[in-house]
Amino acid sequence: QDAFVAFHVDKALVSKYLQPLQIGELAPDQPSIEPTKNKMLVKDFRELRATVEKMGLLEPNQLFFFLLLTHILLLDTAAWLILFYFGTSLMPFVGSLVVLTISQVQASWLQHDLGHLSVFRATKWNHLLHKFVMCHLIGASAKWWTLLHSQHHAKPNCFRKDPDIDMHPFLFTLGKKLSVELGIKKKKYMPYNHQHKYFFITLPPLLFPTYFHYHTFYIAYTKRYWVDLAWMMTFYIRFFFIYGSLLEIKSLVAYYFIFRMMESSWFVWVSQMNHIPMDIYYDKNLDWMSTQLQATCNVEQSLFNDWFTGHLNFQIEHHLFPTMPRHNYWKVAPLVKSLCAKHGIEYQCKPLLTAFADIVHSLKNSGDLWLDAYLHK
Repeated sequence: QDAFVAFHVDKALVSKYLQPLQIGELAPDQPSIEPTKNKMLVKDFRELRATVEKMGLLEPNQLFFFLLLTHILLLDTAAWLILFYFGTSLMPFVGSLVVLTISQVQASWLQHDLGHLSVFRATKWNHLLHKFVMCHLIGASAKWWTLLHSQHHAKPNCFRKDPDIDMHPFLFTLGKKLSVELGIKKKKYMPYNHQHKYFFITLPPLLFPTYFHYHTFYIAYTKRYWVDLAWMMTFYIRFFFIYGSLLEIKSLVAYYFIFRMMESSWFVWVSQMNHIPMDIYYDKNLDWMSTQLQATCNVEQSLFNDWFTGHLNFQIEHHLFPTMPRHNYWKVAPLVKSLCAKHGIEYQCKPLLTAFADIVHSLKNSGDLWLDAYLHK
């Protein structure tokens, strides 16, 4: 299947684990593709996948990722040096916060690359550096991230299958059809007609400092990711030791939660701009390409946009080829556009600020649809 091919780098290795699960071959008169899937699109996408492999677009440029890691470590060090050399008054305090936030967000984009096995050819090196970046530099579990993010990629925007939209219906109502369905059932967990307003003070600033803090430790502990937990503790020991030597306890706690809130805001706006405005509904069991294109859109390319979003402005290409190194997205984009045009599939690409605004617009529309259905007698 296309999902299997997309996720795995060493297919010969993982195929060994599938052999005991085989229950037989399809009878000759049975179709090899389900009726909900576009047979010609599947064929053309697999040809595109073969072309991508021949062009070497799945091969990483390790110098690119080395420079990314270097600039992250330099920023991480600079954040502490600002306080060390200039003191802890307001201006150095704020300057240090900004620099550390940039370092942390860029580390989040790099761990994303490592989690998708797109930095090294050898899987074990991706996993090892993933633990260093995610657990030691950021303070979260690498296995926790892989567990959730793999589900997101397999079924993006599919309710009850994509954990990234678990906030429906308890915090927000998402998607036009789900919102109407919720309203018809007369269910109300929040004042959804105001969700486009309370979004600003809930999800962006609070996702990291609250939910992610609890959830990464909860999953790591309950699933016994002991190695991840040990790595994670090195982050907190390092942070509270080096910053605790410069800041009083109240300032230290404030520093920690402020940079987490800034990091969270940056992450949420970037990660949600590609998905929240798109179709959100139950799994329709479509083919791989249709599933990804219905749930993703792109943001225009520029040097700033590439850096600011960790190349997640190429969300379509990333979802179609999750193991592709991000520096090659722009090369495959014209081929993906051409295939979309051939099959009449919309390929959405927006300016950055428009993509941000669409998050708010889509939340408002969903909230209005819920209210109309809720009040309808």
